[in-house]
Amino acid sequence: MSRFDPGLQPERTALAWRRTAVSVLVGSAAGGRLLAGQLGAGAVVLGIAGCAFAVWLHAAAGARARRTSRALARDGHLGRGPDGRVLALTCAFSVLVGAFAVSVVLGHGLSGILTSR
Repeated sequence: MSRFDPGLQPERTALAWRRTAVSVLVGSAAGGRLLAGQLGAGAVVLGIAGCAFAVWLHAAAGARARRTSRALARDGHLGRGPDGRVLALTCAFSVLVGAFAVSVVLGHGLSGILTSR
């Protein structure tokens, strides 16, 4: 008898990771646009890097969800379980973006960022 609960947990987790990837994509595009006046081409590079990370995140989360679903459907166990690379890289990315945002705000002031064009 399988201990796998068909309560759609892997699908819900996959949807949460997709929402995270879309959030990173939108945030990167908006950040690149807002910081273009302050950072010039650097803002475009950072925006593109963030968008690339979002695409990787979406693909990695999808692969993780497929592995999890296959393992649970096969014998009801995750075995070793999903690794934490996606979560660790997402946390590291968030910390870097937060530290960068604080440094930009402290360096230019929030009003300088919002009024520069």
